[in-house]
Amino acid sequence: MGKQHSRMDNINDDKLIKYQVTVQFEMNEEFMSFVPAHRLYVNSLIEKNILDYYTVSMETQRSWMVINAYSKKDVEKILSKSPLYQYWTIEIDELFVYDGQSYRLPALQLN
Repeated sequence: MGKQHSRMDNINDDKLIKYQVTVQFEMNEEFMSFVPAHRLYVNSLIEKNILDYYTVSMETQRSWMVINAYSKKDVEKILSKSPLYQYWTIEIDELFVYDGQSYRLPALQLN
């Protein structure tokens, strides 16, 4: 039989799990003062392939992230290092399917 997969096929490290994080926040002046340091932290997570994507809606004061980690507890540890953590209400969900254009082969273009 073929190789059995207990997690998603497109995760680089078989031990890592992808987690969808939904963050609700309330913005004020103090919150905004931490944004530059938070962005540096987010950039470092992206560069280390810990954070797949990061989005923010100012309209709804929500943020969404996909984080690669070994457990929900590890996700919490990663998030707790953000300067904005104290302003967040967090929901963490283990993903079963994670797909998109970046996981597809480029479209064939004939000359």
